[in-house]
Amino acid sequence: MDRPPGVSVRLRLTLSYAGFLLLAGVLLLATVWVFLLRGGPGAPFTLSLTDLRLVLTPGNTGPRVFGPAAVAVLGFLLVFGLLGGWILAGRMLAPLTRITDATRAAAGGSLSHRIGLPGRRDEFRELADAFDAMLARLEAHVAEQQRFAANASHELRTPLAITQTLLDVARSDPNRDPGELVGRLHAVNTRAIDLTEALLLLGRAGQRAFTSEPVDLSLLAEEATETLLALAEKHGVTVETSGEITPTLGSRALLLQLTTNLVHNAIVHNRPERGVVRVDTRVQAESVLLAVTNTGAELTPHLVSTLVEPFRRGTERLRTGPGGVGLGLAIVKSITQAHDGTLTLTPRPGGGLHVTVELPIAR
Repeated sequence: MDRPPGVSVRLRLTLSYAGFLLLAGVLLLATVWVFLLRGGPGAPFTLSLTDLRLVLTPGNTGPRVFGPAAVAVLGFLLVFGLLGGWILAGRMLAPLTRITDATRAAAGGSLSHRIGLPGRRDEFRELADAFDAMLARLEAHVAEQQRFAANASHELRTPLAITQTLLDVARSDPNRDPGELVGRLHAVNTRAIDLTEALLLLGRAGQRAFTSEPVDLSLLAEEATETLLALAEKHGVTVETSGEITPTLGSRALLLQLTTNLVHNAIVHNRPERGVVRVDTRVQAESVLLAVTNTGAELTPHLVSTLVEPFRRGTERLRTGPGGVGLGLAIVKSITQAHDGTLTLTPRPGGGLHVTVELPIAR
């Protein structure tokens, strides 16, 4: 939430307790003035050196009158200070109660609960806003993981169901050509293996289970392009590479997988003929960039925002191409986040997609 600046809690507590201390001092001085210098309430005001000597003389009536009154006033000030301080502190720290209740609700599994603390910005409200933002991210992450688990289960079940069907058909028809059955089973099994390996790679990237080393993204871009050159020629796509040395730190294997996935997607999701893919690397002040741009169909911003989600197909998702498992850009996103980078997808005017991966620079 965008809040206007307000007085900090620390300053407000300081002013509040200082005000109570000042009030206590005023009451104490007023008591001294009334009971010690004036001789009691209602007495005429006369003050001389003789009066002061009489007041300070042991056994004089003034101290005997002032003593009990002072004790009573101090007792009142003590009770007044404790009560007022308790009320003030309660009012000042009331937001903590709402934050604590929200924390308990989140610990109990209610991630949809929000604090929504009103008022101007201060330490408590910044804490509440940060906690609400954390809950929103957690809720979105849990929802994404639930969708991923459901989709992964469906994707893994599909080849198993096909295999079961093929085996049932073969058992019911012993005279069926075994070569055809073996070929289809091999294709289904290969797809299941590819999907399982992609899931393992996605999980490994998300856990950051790798050792960082110096990596040059420009070399990875060249290697990925050379590896996929035959695929590009098959689809009638021209691949262009350019850029400069782009040093970063991370896993060379994962970053090569990231680059390969981007170039592969750019080739497969392209024009039927005369398509173009451009791979560019460059250095900025505090980061390095890998940009992959391709021609292709017109894409809406809403569609582009869904491309990094796993297993998104149908009318809301571009085809994954032969052999694709629907995890290419999801793996790219996971690897980018594991390297403290930023992935940006932008529809290209005239059709196609512009993908940028920004990673911290290695000095």
